[in-house]
Order: sequence, then structure tokens, then C-alpha cells
Amino acid sequence: MRAQTPPIRAIVGPTAVGKTALGIKLAQFLDGEIISADSRQIYKELSIGSAKPTAQELALVPHHFIDELGLGEYYSAGLFAEQAVARIDEILERNRTPIVVGGSTLYLHALIHGLSPLSPSDMKVRTSIGNRLANLGKDALYEELCRIDPDSASTMDSTKTARVMRALEVFELTGIPLSKFHEVHKNPPYSFHVTVLTLDRSVLYRRIEQRVDAMLAAGLIEEAQNIRDMQLDRTLPALKSIGYKEPLAYLDGLYSLPDMVEILKRNSRRYAKRQITWFRRYETYQRISADTPDDVLIETLCHLSKE
Repeated sequence: MRAQTPPIRAIVGPTAVGKTALGIKLAQFLDGEIISADSRQIYKELSIGSAKPTAQELALVPHHFIDELGLGEYYSAGLFAEQAVARIDEILERNRTPIVVGGSTLYLHALIHGLSPLSPSDMKVRTSIGNRLANLGKDALYEELCRIDPDSASTMDSTKTARVMRALEVFELTGIPLSKFHEVHKNPPYSFHVTVLTLDRSVLYRRIEQRVDAMLAAGLIEEAQNIRDMQLDRTLPALKSIGYKEPLAYLDGLYSLPDMVEILKRNSRRYAKRQITWFRRYETYQRISADTPDDVLIETLCHLSKE
């Protein structure tokens, strides 16, 4: 661990549980800066549907990984983990307190527990492989992968062209099969004290439905229309995420407005349930009810500095 730094605080939990508000209050109390662990809030164009902090909230304390990329720019959990560690270094050098806040489970896992080393990427190589796909066909590319990386090939078939192309790209850039990258675990340089905010399921679901109503009132449909007008690739992960895929489908004429609203609420509840299940796997995480009075929450989280 870097210079025996005390554990970095992380506030996590399901959507709509109250992470943003608590993170800001804690950062104000500790002279801190927030590392946002949210896979969508990093994109400038995604505000309402991603429940991004408001301009007023962002002005209260410094935030990292908010509005830093344009839609269509590649990002991943591995990149986030590497860049978040660098930001934590910088925050500590300023004698301030880094506080991780978010609910994107893979991003959090990558930062807190580590992932395999980040495999390289190169646009020219991807273009070359894309040309081979167009000229030779998907079966030829898959056969090539079977020869150079049978372990990766065994996890897919010729119809998974994006995955086949990615595995070929890694091999062409490094000479190492993609499957080998997953044999090495990269341990994070910091330890973390993770607090999971919890709520009674019925209360959380009610909050989620109220949030969806607030998003629609704030202009979610208009935001989705602006994104639709950009004519981006609809397979982008951010556009397939809950909060955007539903209004985009409505604008495409696939749902009526009432049906879209109900589907969005249902999908959001199911997403929260998956997040809750994910966080349960980590027995060492502290759990505390979001209904706990703010002063008790802040005192509990501040006490870490005395341990």
C-alpha cells in the first residue's frame, strides 16, 4: 500500500439510495474531493437520465469523472481504476481527502479489488481487422482466432464478431493471447473502507419511482431526443443503459409514453435489486441505513480517521 495511507472511504449502494448527498456532506466536512464511480456520469451529454449531480451540487466540492468524455469515446472499468488511482494520488498530495461515491459495480470492483491488466487497443489495427472481416467473412476471422488463442475462441463463436475482433487485436498488438491477460491479477495500491447505504426495499422502490417522475419532469425525453439527433451507434453501452434505452425506444415508436414510463420504473427497480445482490457478496463492507440521521452518518464515516 502506498506509504501506509489510511483506507480510502467509499460510499456505495443501489440507485436512488442517497449516495450523492451523503458524499457531498462528508466531503465538505473532511475538506474532500469526490471520485465519481458512475459509468455514465462521465459523459457530458448524459445528465438527467444518469442522475448526475446538479450544477449547484458540483459547485459545493470538487468532483472527478463527471462530464469528462463525449459520448462515443471509449471507456472501461479498467481505465477508470487506473485513472482513479492517479486522481487519488493527486488529491492526497494536496492534503485533501478522496471519497469514492457511486454505484457502478464493475467500476467499484476494479478500483477497490483490482482487475487483470488493461489490454491494449489501437485504431489502425482495429481498422485492419475490420477490413479482413469485410473481405474474408466472420468465419475466417474466427478460424484465425482458434489458431492463435483457442482458449478465448472456446468462449465464443463466429457470430460474436466484436469479441473475436477484440481478441485478434490484442494478439496483434502484443503477441500474447487475450486469455492470458486474465491470468494475472493487478492488486490496487490502496485499501478501502466501503460503506454500503441500505434502505427498506419498499422505501427504495418508492424513491426510484419518484426519481423517474422527476427525471421526466426535468426533460428526460428532450435529452434523449438530443442524443437521438446525434445519430450515434445505438450499441454504445451508455445508450443501452437504463434511463436511456427506454426513452430512445419510445422516440423510435416502440412504446407508448405510459408504457415507456412503466418499463423504465420496472427496469430501474430491477437494476437496484441487482446492485443490492452484488454488494452482498462483500462481507467486509460496512452497512448502514440511509435513514440514519445525517450527523450520525457523518460521525461514523469521519471516525475512520481515528482508527
